[in-house]
Amino acid sequence: MTDEDTGGGGQAALTRVGQWVVARRDELIGEWANWVRQPSVSSDGTGFPAATSYGADLVRRCGLVPEVIDTGGYPLILGTADGPPDAPHVLIYGHYDVQAPGPLDQWLSPPFDPEIRDGRMYGRGTGDNKGQHLAQLLALRALIESAGVLPCRVTVVLDGEEEIGSPNLAAAIRRRFPVTADTTANTPGRPDLAIWSDGPVHESGRATVVLGVRGVVAFQLRATGANSPLHSGNWGGIAPNPAWRLVHLLASMRSPDGMVLIDGAHAGVTAPSPGEQAALDAMPADPADVLRQIGADAMEPPAGLGYYQRLSRPTFTINSLTCEDAGEHRTIIPNVAVAKCDMRLVGGQRAADVIDAIRRHVAGHDPSVEVTVGATMEPQRTLPETTYTGAVVRGALAGLGEEPMLTPALGGSLPIAGLVEALDVPCYGVPLANADERNHAPNENMEVGRFLRGISGAAGVLLALAGAL
Repeated sequence: MTDEDTGGGGQAALTRVGQWVVARRDELIGEWANWVRQPSVSSDGTGFPAATSYGADLVRRCGLVPEVIDTGGYPLILGTADGPPDAPHVLIYGHYDVQAPGPLDQWLSPPFDPEIRDGRMYGRGTGDNKGQHLAQLLALRALIESAGVLPCRVTVVLDGEEEIGSPNLAAAIRRRFPVTADTTANTPGRPDLAIWSDGPVHESGRATVVLGVRGVVAFQLRATGANSPLHSGNWGGIAPNPAWRLVHLLASMRSPDGMVLIDGAHAGVTAPSPGEQAALDAMPADPADVLRQIGADAMEPPAGLGYYQRLSRPTFTINSLTCEDAGEHRTIIPNVAVAKCDMRLVGGQRAADVIDAIRRHVAGHDPSVEVTVGATMEPQRTLPETTYTGAVVRGALAGLGEEPMLTPALGGSLPIAGLVEALDVPCYGVPLANADERNHAPNENMEVGRFLRGISGAAGVLLALAGAL
């Protein structure tokens, strides 16, 4: 990419983007507020299809050619724009659906009537994810209006179903970018990498470049006994107790020292790469302070693992245990016992393999226990050694004004993995929201300064990917 392509060099182009943001500050905040004001709750359909129409028009106003893609559910919104042929084709992912508001009496202002207080915009979707993908869109608009051209070819994908697990995303992407016998990583028209902005920055407030997410398999174990609860004095020692059967089954699945005993559940897990290990070692952590904050006196087994090492490994969690007794303590033998669980997955694992391993284990230990699988998401892992990592970090530094923390795949889960798998490309997260954004909770918010700075951050990443920074 030449200086002419960026209108005088990458740093000059980025400076113009910053000036563009300052000159239009109130307009851009108003655009953000209007987008939040449009409901788009995928769990119950509130705001659809108007939200799709609004989002497509927003993409158009930011200088891209919009396209609404039918998925069989809530549509995808695509936006495309050309760039220099020698620059990477960048796919930018976001989602325009939001969580339901939840308890309205816990909101200090109406969830779909955004309000700015103490330097933050409050409203459902402010950070998750309308403010963040809007910053990406406005970066494209700023580059087009200030330089006349984008530094990279861009495809924007706005998902209408992320909050319900993106059940149609991967299939829609495969249809849009089909793989044939001649398809390679460099096939014209196919993206070279993907970028997303979702979730918060590091809890310290420092900018972050995320190299992946853990996957998840949620499942329920249900043991049954008699056809109704029975008096423990009259039936104790006679009627089978499903609670004990369930406890024994769970004990067979994980040892007291934290080792998962389900054969095959960790198939495909590999050790961190040298770059991943270096990134984990460089991340700040104060485990004692974390334990104080959550009111705990020790970490979960196994012992001897570092804070971020724990968050980058597979886990097996019991989410809840119940005998469906409405929380009452009665001296009975329950007729049902239920455990709701999840396993977090890391790169190399496959959700289907983990599910098969769980079913085999249960069948071998107590075949009468019913296994019901809930939500699943695949893990996604991009190595620090991957080609575009340096450019993404360099661009984020230039645009956000601070060295971003390189974060290997850890923590929670996102449906982005299905999209990345469909395209077989590296993927980078550049979160823009504050660590206390309260996404999914009442009083969701995003700092106005982070939103505006995110526009320059997104522009910096594109300029760096094009080789201009």
